[in-house]
Amino acid sequence: MSKKCVHKGCGKTYEDDNEDCVYHPGPPEFHEGQKGWKCCKPRVLTFDEFLAIPPCTTGKHSTVDDTPQPEKPALDESLLSKAAEPALPAPAPRLAQPTTAPPRATPSPAPPEDEDDDPSLPIPNGATCKRKTCGATYGGDATRQGEQCVHHPGVPIFHEGSKGYSCCKRRVLEFDEFLNMPGCTTKDKHLFVGSGKKKEETVETVRHDFYQTSATVIASLYLKKINKDVSKISFTNPTTIDLDLHTSDNKSYKTSMPLFAPIDTEKSKYKIMGTKVEFELAKADGSGWPVLRADERLTGEIIQTGRAGRV
Repeated sequence: MSKKCVHKGCGKTYEDDNEDCVYHPGPPEFHEGQKGWKCCKPRVLTFDEFLAIPPCTTGKHSTVDDTPQPEKPALDESLLSKAAEPALPAPAPRLAQPTTAPPRATPSPAPPEDEDDDPSLPIPNGATCKRKTCGATYGGDATRQGEQCVHHPGVPIFHEGSKGYSCCKRRVLEFDEFLNMPGCTTKDKHLFVGSGKKKEETVETVRHDFYQTSATVIASLYLKKINKDVSKISFTNPTTIDLDLHTSDNKSYKTSMPLFAPIDTEKSKYKIMGTKVEFELAKADGSGWPVLRADERLTGEIIQTGRAGRV
């Protein structure tokens, strides 16, 4: 008789109790916007990336959830002793001043849902539906008759301990309950491979900053998840940097950045990092740069570089 493994990150159906299981033995951790598992180091920002973190431990399948509960912070004994002290008399009530309630933040809209599978694309046997909380796997039936995809089209919402999706009103407290929340929307077909085409979002501007020495300018352009394999950066001439950046989450930024002063293209270099591109630009004339880009408004500051003269 087939059984379903309840280990986090596995969830497979199995019959052999000695079959290897790759899973997360630790509980999930959410802290200051970052998401991950206590048992391993990767931390991500979005919920979809969190669900895609590869399991870190190999063991055996199980129908019993042995994941330890998240640790609760220890109570401070000094606070307990203060709480036991007699309370001071309450101050006289003050008349409440009429205030205007702050506007409630609207939840982020759900990302556009991918269209149905392209019939011309092959579906790997055992492929899992991409829609949230569906979890159905492709069994090899090319006709795909009778499919019902029950899923959540919205985005996850975590607020003051409650967890749910923006597409429905149900909220739960435990993370396991959240993962097992039944979907609120039904479609006739599952989404195993999608259309195979993903349109890139064009980024118009990116934030930058810089500092300088007498010989170099250290500049940073902030864009996350830059794909090093397809992105291109070139020092076309001494006063321009050509940028053609593409990210792993389908964003692109393409521009020719005019520089305030000429650089030595042979000595200048760059480094692509997780959240930015860092440039080390060798000055051609040693002058001070009040701004990085030639098309930026001057601040009126006088930049002096080099060695100070003797008095």
